[in-house]
Amino acid sequence: MNKSNQSTSLRTLLRAKLSAALIAATLASGLMSAGAADAAGPPQISSDFSTAPNEYATVGTAQIAYRRIGNGSRTPILLLQHFTGTMDGWDPLIVDGLAQDRTVILMSGRGVGSSTGTPSDSVEGMTDDAIGLLDALGMKTVDVFGFSLGGFVAQDLGLRFPSRVRRVILAGTGPRGGQDMQESSPAVVNALAEAIKAGDYGNARPFLFFSPSSAGQAAAHRFMARLKQRTGEPDGAMNSGAVAAAQGKAIHAWGQRGSHADWIQRLKQFKPATLIVNGSDDIMVPTINSYMLAQAIPKAQLIVYPDAGHGSQFQYPGLFLEHARVFLDRDDDGLNDTR
Repeated sequence: MNKSNQSTSLRTLLRAKLSAALIAATLASGLMSAGAADAAGPPQISSDFSTAPNEYATVGTAQIAYRRIGNGSRTPILLLQHFTGTMDGWDPLIVDGLAQDRTVILMSGRGVGSSTGTPSDSVEGMTDDAIGLLDALGMKTVDVFGFSLGGFVAQDLGLRFPSRVRRVILAGTGPRGGQDMQESSPAVVNALAEAIKAGDYGNARPFLFFSPSSAGQAAAHRFMARLKQRTGEPDGAMNSGAVAAAQGKAIHAWGQRGSHADWIQRLKQFKPATLIVNGSDDIMVPTINSYMLAQAIPKAQLIVYPDAGHGSQFQYPGLFLEHARVFLDRDDDGLNDTR
């Protein structure tokens, strides 16, 4: 089978298989009504995301910047960010919602945002920063939410330190050497180039993270407005060339096709229960990679949000928060339903 036919076959398989996941999500969570609520804007949740101070922990030779939000009794959750992203780029609605009854830890790896040191140019190095921060904070077991590049780190963290990770949420991400992950598409490269020219990587987020539909771009506008709610000390700029170069090298290495088969076999030993979410058309890490993750990880659940892209959790923050809290808050792996 040639590459074109293989790609078409994979996309057809994805549509057929994921339709069942979408129907299940619709029946279980009221996707249509909840999606309408997201379009109107999820309910505001009181929290201190906007003012949480930047704190610092010594990890090796670096000072790692982090924020601690909430102090509930549930398992703390560590959030791992996308390419060049800082702590300021998380959606306040999601962070605040998770922080209602648990501690949420935001971090920037070495050399990113307010953290000192030379930026890591490998996923493994970013994992080392994350586990180093947990050690510094005395946190033995956490849940992990990794978005995009942060999802690569979350996978590595769960495989290398299974006793430290209880549950994992993977958003807009894929396995090593996944489908069409070898190089970014021209549209993605052009969007980033234009954002760099404008002096702010963040300018590319409406195109890269959201559906191009009117509903998707309206959600992007609301998301960008929410990011301005932060009134406390910022976490530095996203515009470091050193960060982009280092993280770009890590992403390129992760995407190499030769590493795929071995990584899929390793994921079959992935111990944490895992929730995988993505949009129906992710132009950065194609959605079929979410399905590959769900096939490989033993205790994985998959949700694909309609008319959404790479940052589907930002397009449907209220619905995503509902799904995430159900997954995180159950006493079992979120899979045993005896009703």
